[in-house]
Amino acid sequence: MRELLILCLALMIVALNACNKEDRLRRSLAAGSGTVILPSGDIELKAPLVIEGARSLIVSGNAQKLKMSFEGEAAIVIRNSKDVRLENFAVEGNRERLDKRHGLPPSDQPMARWQKNNGVMVLNSDNVRLERLTIRLVAGYAVLASASRRITIEEVLAGDSGSLNEKGRNNATGGILFEQGCEEFAVRRSKLRNIRGNGIWTHALYNSPRNRNGDFAENDLRYIGRDALQAGHATQLRIVSNTGGFIGFPHEIVDVEQGGIPVAVDTAGNVDESLYGGNLFEEVNGKCIDLDGFHHGSVRGNVCMNRRQAKDYPHGHYGIVMNNSNPDMESRAIRIEDNVTEGFRFGGLFLIGQGHTVRANRFRRLNLIQCNDNLAAGCLYKEGEPDLLRSGIYLANGAHRPDPARGNVIEDNEVHGYGMKTWCVVTAPGVSANRNTIRGNRCAE
Repeated sequence: MRELLILCLALMIVALNACNKEDRLRRSLAAGSGTVILPSGDIELKAPLVIEGARSLIVSGNAQKLKMSFEGEAAIVIRNSKDVRLENFAVEGNRERLDKRHGLPPSDQPMARWQKNNGVMVLNSDNVRLERLTIRLVAGYAVLASASRRITIEEVLAGDSGSLNEKGRNNATGGILFEQGCEEFAVRRSKLRNIRGNGIWTHALYNSPRNRNGDFAENDLRYIGRDALQAGHATQLRIVSNTGGFIGFPHEIVDVEQGGIPVAVDTAGNVDESLYGGNLFEEVNGKCIDLDGFHHGSVRGNVCMNRRQAKDYPHGHYGIVMNNSNPDMESRAIRIEDNVTEGFRFGGLFLIGQGHTVRANRFRRLNLIQCNDNLAAGCLYKEGEPDLLRSGIYLANGAHRPDPARGNVIEDNEVHGYGMKTWCVVTAPGVSANRNTIRGNRCAE
């Protein structure tokens, strides 16, 4: 009996200390300024740590872990604050204790209002820095910043995060998201591992301000279920010098029902005055670069290298694809130069629009699936355009909306792969090669 009493007393003391640590931390954060040093040891959170209306606040740790034992907005919520820095600690989510499956939000709902159980949320705030954090096992987003400015994320490790929809596919969650008109934001020298949805990206509702003046640089992303990097409804965004691999893996969580084909560097909405440059990715089970909504910008010096066979990329696609699904843009004045795509299921470049320069790119090991000789591949899906998926560079009539390829310069490109001697640079029915400048391209099987 005496031993049992001692054990119960010890457990009560441990629980009391844990509560005291959490309570002390909340009281320190409530001051809203100064430097808060996290207590030693792990801290179990029973509700979000809320930083509201703070000014000049630093929250610093020494590799301590904040563990979510609740369901709510996020482990840490920063709201209506300015000059806040979080550094040197870890956040562990509650994903392994939950299996609440849901899809993407309705088109009129921002992610911040829809998605719960995030790591860190930054709402309507200015000059927030996250440095040397580790964020794991969150069901929502590792970091979600909404309607904020001057948000900097550096040397953050985010991993094993994101949830699934009712069909067991990814719902875009898990990574780092800026939405609803964020300005002057950056993610640099961070690592993302085993993210079910998108890695690092921007997003905004159609009627919301575009995200502006962002920088995604020198990050490394591996085993990403959807897009590694995405510019969504943005202007003046630089996606440069990022690396990664195994995009669209594992295969079974790719959101095929919603058309969520994985992309190394993706575009959505209306995106201009932006640069995708010097990014290097290996093993992409989808597209290398998607330019749906991209215009008046540059795509240069990127590499996507696939070394396996067609069967290893069940969601494989073109290397680079243009589209115009956003009604506020037209595909115009894109410079696509010095890129390398190797080992893609279909062609190298699907081209629409006007005023583009396509120069000195190397499209290699194209048409892995051997369209149209491999009837089982299903390449003849668009009536009247048998060359659509087997061509190295395909000058199309349009995509989501009509916009024939004309007034473009296509020169000094290497086009190698199955059937490329014949189907190197091809025009769709109704598109005139003479209305484009096509010269000096080198084609080989």
